[in-house]
Amino acid sequence: MTQPSKPQIHHSEIVAQSRLFKVESNDLEFSNGEKRTYERLMNGIRGAVLVVPVLDDKTVLMIREYCGGTQRYELGFPKGKIDEGETPEQAALRECMEEVGYGARQLTVLKSVSLAPGYMTHHTHIVIAQDLYEQAAEGDEPEPLEIVPWKLNEFDALMAREDCTEGRSLLAMLLAREFLQK
Repeated sequence: MTQPSKPQIHHSEIVAQSRLFKVESNDLEFSNGEKRTYERLMNGIRGAVLVVPVLDDKTVLMIREYCGGTQRYELGFPKGKIDEGETPEQAALRECMEEVGYGARQLTVLKSVSLAPGYMTHHTHIVIAQDLYEQAAEGDEPEPLEIVPWKLNEFDALMAREDCTEGRSLLAMLLAREFLQK
């Protein structure tokens, strides 16, 4: 089966904007003549990283932090935006030092994922950080983060937790387990 050609964009404009996001409206025409208006949530073009710090061959480091979207504390992996001029690996190293107090001698991008490709431009690079060494850096968090060591073989228990709902963190745990078993 051949893929249809991408829709033609007849008009595009920013219809809303906040400190963090822009909403872009696009008037599209599909190859079959159908016309639709799609809106998409846009953010920085560099994307973000989510880091899986590997403490030892059985343990990763997670963090518990307040999340504005759910308005509660969530358990997940260190994460943050990629600053201008940074590679995903450099951003991952910085975030690891800021959020868990460790640097890493080995950083590997496991996968780049989108959150909701139907209406968001955002991509996150999932990075595994190995061969850790103690090295803290000042971050931008409003309060100290709780560091939570988690056993790789306890994924089912992680899935059952009500305070671990972020799909990126759950996927990262699976990817890290698979990567480390090779």
